[in-house]
Amino acid sequence: MRRMTIDDALTQGGTGRFQWRLLGIFGLVWAADAMQVIAVGFAAPSVAVTFGLDRVTALQIGTAFFLGMFAGAFLFGRLADRIGRKWVLVGTVAMDAVFGLASVWAGDFTWLLALRFLTGVAVGGTLPVDYAMMAEFLPPRNRGRWLVWLEGFWAIGTIVIALTAWAAVTMGADAPWRWIFFVAAAPALIGFFLRFWIPESPMYLVRTGRQAEARAVIQKVLAVNGAPPLPPQTHLVAAPVEAGAARSIWAGSLRRVTLGVLAVWFLVSLSYYGVFVWVPGQLATEGFGFVRGYGFLVVLALAQVPGYALAAWGVEALGRRATLTGFLILSAAGCGMFAFATAPLLVAAALIVMSFALLGTWGALYAFTPELYPTHLRGTGMGTASAMARLGGILAPSLLAVVFAKGFGLAIGSFAALLLLAALALMLVRAETRDRAIA
Repeated sequence: MRRMTIDDALTQGGTGRFQWRLLGIFGLVWAADAMQVIAVGFAAPSVAVTFGLDRVTALQIGTAFFLGMFAGAFLFGRLADRIGRKWVLVGTVAMDAVFGLASVWAGDFTWLLALRFLTGVAVGGTLPVDYAMMAEFLPPRNRGRWLVWLEGFWAIGTIVIALTAWAAVTMGADAPWRWIFFVAAAPALIGFFLRFWIPESPMYLVRTGRQAEARAVIQKVLAVNGAPPLPPQTHLVAAPVEAGAARSIWAGSLRRVTLGVLAVWFLVSLSYYGVFVWVPGQLATEGFGFVRGYGFLVVLALAQVPGYALAAWGVEALGRRATLTGFLILSAAGCGMFAFATAPLLVAAALIVMSFALLGTWGALYAFTPELYPTHLRGTGMGTASAMARLGGILAPSLLAVVFAKGFGLAIGSFAALLLLAALALMLVRAETRDRAIA
């Protein structure tokens, strides 16, 4: 009987039609999840008008949403390691569609908070499992670039929400936030049905002793990509795991990695959500001289696309760790530039650099994290990392309101320090996973 690792079998099939279909399906829902997250900052000004609230109170829709994401990431990441990736994804996408659309017709602020919390639970469960599953269908040589491409759909979602908010305000809609939440939830309806096409992760199937099912999935991948089938009597295995391998993300050699990567996720999240929860409302109202309005928010969304493109190149050419470090430092530089900018042109340039670099940071971070953990802990690792990011999201609307009250520039400048601290925390993670097989 011939033994073959899952990564060797995937390498035999290469990256072809199967992975492109997978990227299209995962990307659609990833864009929808981005729209749900980014909708917080774009919807808050009109939520405040509809329910007669001040903007800080209206931003509690963000606190409720990120609290739900925290719970969803923590719960569903672990559940995916126990019962499999596929059905967790189907369930969370269904929840996203149902509760996201229900938010559109919320009649009072309390109901809106409850529905945004439940939508957050769904989105929080989808994000980490999406990434873990995509990683497990990619050969090592191409994995980093493809994962950044998946993360790039976040920019598409951001652009769609910015255009939706701009259109709703331009057309004089009574409650633009209802338009925003409807557009954010609609793609999940399509994604729900497409998810049934996705097979279970072969890595998960092998780890749980379901050899025949794992072979069937790999044969499907090979057939769709036009590659030769597995030889008869091939026995699929995961990459070898050393004796005494960690049974927890906090055990043994993983403890230092987990501490470092969770710190990076938290600090990047606090900075990113601090910027993109508050900046849309600021630009939609007072602005910064000529730098104002939803039109410039579309420009900021478009600036994210080349950030992802550079990250996709960097994670393969320079490595995951080096690319992530570079983007963290560039993000900090953009925030520092904003803090000291006085002319509107410099403010605009700083905001564009921030948008470009922060989204490149996310691309590199999402490519790096799932490769740091073995299959039996990948969902848990990504779920915990995602939960830390949601903790940053929970704190951003409320805690940072105090900082923003002392000055917008001072608040953005403080993110420069947080991002430099994240670069220092990354020093705890000494591994480089480029071209490395995942166990």
